[in-house]
Amino acid sequence: MEDYTKYRLKTREELAQALSGTDHIFVISCNKCFKEFNTVEEPELAEFEKIAAEEGKTITGSARVDFLCNKTQTAKALSDIVPEGTESIFVVSCGLGIQTIADMQTECSDAQPIPVYSATDSLNYTGHHGMALTDKACDACAQCYLNVTGGICPIVDCSKSLVNGQCGGAKNGKCEVDPNKDCAWEKIYQRLKKQGRLEEFLNQPVQMRDYSKTSFKFVHDYVTSIRENRLDGYYGGVHPLEKKDYTEHIALQRFPDPETVVIPLSMHAGAPATPVVAVGDTVKVGQKIGESAGFISSPVHSSVSGTVIAIEDHGHATRGTCPAVVIQSDGKNTLDDSVKPHKSLEELTPEEIIDIVKEAGIVGMGGAGFPTSVKLKPAKPVDTILINGCECEPYLTADHRVMLEYADDIVFGLRAIVKTVGAQKGLIVIEDNKPDAIEVMKAKVADYDNLDVVVAKTKYPQGAEKMLIKRVMKRQVPSGGLPADVGCVVSNISTTKAISDAIQKGMPLIERVVSVTGERLKNPGNYIVKIGTNTKDLIDYCGGVIGEGEITYKAGGPMMGFVLNDLNVPIMKGSNGIICVDTDHTEEQPCIKCGRCMDVCPMELKPLYFAKYADEENWQGMKDQHVMDCLECRCCEYICSSKIPLVTKIKAGKTAVRGMK
Repeated sequence: MEDYTKYRLKTREELAQALSGTDHIFVISCNKCFKEFNTVEEPELAEFEKIAAEEGKTITGSARVDFLCNKTQTAKALSDIVPEGTESIFVVSCGLGIQTIADMQTECSDAQPIPVYSATDSLNYTGHHGMALTDKACDACAQCYLNVTGGICPIVDCSKSLVNGQCGGAKNGKCEVDPNKDCAWEKIYQRLKKQGRLEEFLNQPVQMRDYSKTSFKFVHDYVTSIRENRLDGYYGGVHPLEKKDYTEHIALQRFPDPETVVIPLSMHAGAPATPVVAVGDTVKVGQKIGESAGFISSPVHSSVSGTVIAIEDHGHATRGTCPAVVIQSDGKNTLDDSVKPHKSLEELTPEEIIDIVKEAGIVGMGGAGFPTSVKLKPAKPVDTILINGCECEPYLTADHRVMLEYADDIVFGLRAIVKTVGAQKGLIVIEDNKPDAIEVMKAKVADYDNLDVVVAKTKYPQGAEKMLIKRVMKRQVPSGGLPADVGCVVSNISTTKAISDAIQKGMPLIERVVSVTGERLKNPGNYIVKIGTNTKDLIDYCGGVIGEGEITYKAGGPMMGFVLNDLNVPIMKGSNGIICVDTDHTEEQPCIKCGRCMDVCPMELKPLYFAKYADEENWQGMKDQHVMDCLECRCCEYICSSKIPLVTKIKAGKTAVRGMK
């Protein structure tokens, strides 16, 4: 049986005819999709180059591209790669790739774009490529017309599939069958005229469709419903089921004070804090019990008053184990003398605000845990503060409730950040699935000329710093760069509220809002929880779990959260949620190279290579594919047809790359 996927080279006679009258050819080949993934290159390119050479043609160069129809990725791969002096481009791909390259050439700034020709016929394929970002289609008619029509397909773009020219029924450039559709043949004439090929086309013999060749019905609406706004805001992303209805309507409740708290000395990026108390010491609420151990570090404070009963390694939600201070509460919640309001915001200097934030132990509370005081001292000028109110992870509603119930504190915290950094404006970005929060926050910022609310179309991972900046500011944070490199600082909603608490009350970061939720939890809710509270106590307080079958517990959301194999771990500064969900028992299958992971990667990477190279322990290959730019957002794993644990492999690759000399 003949071995091909989606397309094959035209016959030698057809290629000779296509090559006739052309020379100085650049060849672009698509590494075929929908097959078991391997890194062996497809043979068609070499075969075509051999035939072209035998026909006396000069090859100016060639390029192989994965998923040629993915226009965003292809434009990056082929940027400035076509050599000067190239007179024609031959494409070895299915009809989608050929149309993509033809479109790119038409859109280029050249007065006369390079003509694009097909070297193949599409077979055994119909409709759209998976979830490809192209809006092009291929009917797999096995008789490709793109060579003579300038890369616009008359079969799928013309409502009547005419191959001999327009029917004469078009009005104002629109099809008489579908008034919302441009006349394909008018587009073909315009493109050929721009390429200088119209006269040649008009003088050639009439093209007839050969219905004896295999044909397949074109499925026009295959992914129309999910592609409509595919690139809105930023490339990629996914739309997982939100499942926020478990808790979004439930007001905040204060969780009962724990009898014992276990406060990790590492709840932040950078060096763990150094303990400044000893076993037997009496401590008070808000008292510092761990001092920051470096520039990228953060102090920790007691969330209860009582007695230090141990300083020892303890279970940790994200690091396995970590040194922690264990405190037996006396139930009195006696405040430390250091907990008192500071001067008014108008009186405070930026330097004083930074010191307050640092001493309060405030870190990013969306999960990353980066010390906020460091963010407030950017190395470059910043013009805009973005407050992340997207909370794009499914299930989680902690920040949503904070916006509804602590809106004034958020505005105060934002004003403090704007003043400290010297920014011109502050924007609170909220996804459109939180209309009540949008209404509240808009009312609260109405009196401030430099503050505003931006409503963003819901899409995961909108809350990631780089995605948020790209969506709102249309700015691209460079690879390895920081938001300050493009004039921005991003802060989480709860972090911003914590800044308000530190300034107005003098209260360090000793508690936070946690969503305890999931389909397997009896009574989900949103709780104000003291740092160091045992996770199992929260689950038990919510009535425990229900239903049959295995349960997965995660700290954080289902996408970027950490699986908890032991529930006896403390709530930390970055613990925005605890979820109890059904375990997914789907087994991993070999990669079929469908390309969906590339389509949804917001960082425009190629995750399928990460999986392949990780299995081969090809760490240099992972580095070359820019694995360090990965957000670990899990979009690729979420969409993967083969259920490959991509993020696990990516994390292994990152660890190995960091260890490379």
